[in-house]
Amino acid sequence: MPRALRALVLSFALFQPMIAAAQSQGTQPNGLPPGVYMGEADYKQAPAGTYGIDPDHASVIARVSHLRYSWSIFRFDKVSGIMKWDPSNPANSSITAKVETASIASNVKGFAQELSGNNYLKSTAFPEATFVSSAFRPMSTRRGKVDGQLTLMGKTRPVTFDVELIGAGKGFADRPRIGVSARGTINPVDFGLPPLFGDAIEIVVDVEFQKDA
Repeated sequence: MPRALRALVLSFALFQPMIAAAQSQGTQPNGLPPGVYMGEADYKQAPAGTYGIDPDHASVIARVSHLRYSWSIFRFDKVSGIMKWDPSNPANSSITAKVETASIASNVKGFAQELSGNNYLKSTAFPEATFVSSAFRPMSTRRGKVDGQLTLMGKTRPVTFDVELIGAGKGFADRPRIGVSARGTINPVDFGLPPLFGDAIEIVVDVEFQKDA
């Protein structure tokens, strides 16, 4: 028997007891419980259908220039949305998402309340920012662009997000899921934010969508 083949057989024999033990304890060999699956770098592993944002695995980050000395990071904690997903032709897919602007968080004490107030986001008058896609543009099996309209403080402007697939698969609880990371930029003045912000604001979205039950 060739040496390489003999080594492969030996390795398989060594791991067999571990696999059998894991199965006897009701777990998968990778340590996950039955019915829970890792995501894969293949968008076709998420079947066609309607997916909702998993609020426990979603974040929207705004990276704002702090007078060109550094980036201030603000996180919005309340995110929701729906994706119509077609893996056979991703260009047929669509997304509608919204963020509650009052859910902004900052590590600067008291600043989040100021940001959601009338001098900035005016959350009482405009409680939600929304994004409605107009086009999915696949570039490769893991990357693409999503064009759409962003509405913030009553003003609507076009925005394009560069999207990277993180993982897709069977998920858990019999609900497939697909996770992505997306980046786009906006001109704050276009949405009525004060010129103090000056430079473009980067929007970073990390989110998992889970298929409707």
